[in-house]
Amino acid sequence: MPHRCLTSNRLLAGLAAFVVATGEAKPAEAGTATGAATEWTQVLNNGELVALVGKSGEQIQKQLTQISQLAQQIETQLNIYQNLLQNTATLPSHMWGQVERDLNQLRSIVDQGQSISFSMGDADDILQQRFQSYSSLKTNLPDNASFSTTYQSWSDTNRDTIASTLKAASLTAEQFDSEEGTISSLRSMSETADGQMKALQVGHQIAAQQVAQVQKLRGLVSQQMTMMGTWLQAEQTDKDLAQARREKFFSGTAPSTSGGEKMKVEW
Repeated sequence: MPHRCLTSNRLLAGLAAFVVATGEAKPAEAGTATGAATEWTQVLNNGELVALVGKSGEQIQKQLTQISQLAQQIETQLNIYQNLLQNTATLPSHMWGQVERDLNQLRSIVDQGQSISFSMGDADDILQQRFQSYSSLKTNLPDNASFSTTYQSWSDTNRDTIASTLKAASLTAEQFDSEEGTISSLRSMSETADGQMKALQVGHQIAAQQVAQVQKLRGLVSQQMTMMGTWLQAEQTDKDLAQARREKFFSGTAPSTSGGEKMKVEW
């Protein structure tokens, strides 16, 4: 009996130790499982965080792309506005030249003395008054006294008309330097024009200079035609006067020769 009790006690003590050991081991294993679960949760949480960061990075990249596109649009609009301002900018100065002054000077030169000028509004009337027609000379033939005054008027008209025409030609030749300076300035402005408006304004000024040159040319041609007309009118009047005198001479009555020998006239 004592032996059996001893064995039973040993068995109970071993079982108790096993239970204790098992009880102690279970919490330890439970603790290890709990710790593993916590670590996996952290891993999962870190993965979700990484995914969120990735999505945020993509959104930021999209926003940066949108901002870049917006900046390019703004830059394009600024360039458009800059071109608009540049194309609508006007010239700081204008080169019209002294066209009006030159034309007035041309008119004053060709209208000097007894000359007939193209600028006269009644040039035809004055020409007819100074150079009478053939019919007028037949009815009112000038005598010795009046012929001297008439011839002096013809001579002065021809001389003054020729002189004023030459002075007008000389004036336009003297204006070449100033005109060339104006054209040179316009040429420089045309080469440096940095906008459509400036280029158009330079073109308008060049066109105005061309019109001025045409006006001067018209003045010279008109005065030349006036000079030629005056000279031809004087030549024709001189011929008409000679013809009128011949007709008067031939139509005159021969002097009486009664009581003597008739005078023999040879022509």
